[in-house]
Amino acid sequence: MIGVDEEAVQLMVAMHRIVRHLRRSAMSETLHPTQFITLLVIADEQPVRIGTIAARVPCSQPTATTTVATLEADGLVCRQGDDRDGRATVVVLTDLGAEMVAQIRADATKTLEGMLTELDDEDRAQVLRSGGVLYRLSAGL
Repeated sequence: MIGVDEEAVQLMVAMHRIVRHLRRSAMSETLHPTQFITLLVIADEQPVRIGTIAARVPCSQPTATTTVATLEADGLVCRQGDDRDGRATVVVLTDLGAEMVAQIRADATKTLEGMLTELDDEDRAQVLRSGGVLYRLSAGL
């Protein structure tokens, strides 16, 4: 019988492998991994400040600033004034950025669906049920 500690390690390793595989399969060949994650963070939290991006990616604030500048130069995001603080700026997706995020998510979904077909019906249902639990667990991260 596997103990809780071993199960936790197995879960951690499995989640890491799955996320890494999904990132590789869904990531645009034109995006660096940090740009890829930054784009998804912006999509989920826009309008978002650079400091929040840095905390969510995670990376340093200078790295977040450089990454956003590159994404902006590529036409995927734009900066605009923060309605709540006139001194600050926030980052949002452009239409092109939103299209790229939609494609990334579609590619990741297709890859995950392919992975799930390798499981029997019972295991597939168990994995899908765990998605909601993991989402709630990760909501505050």
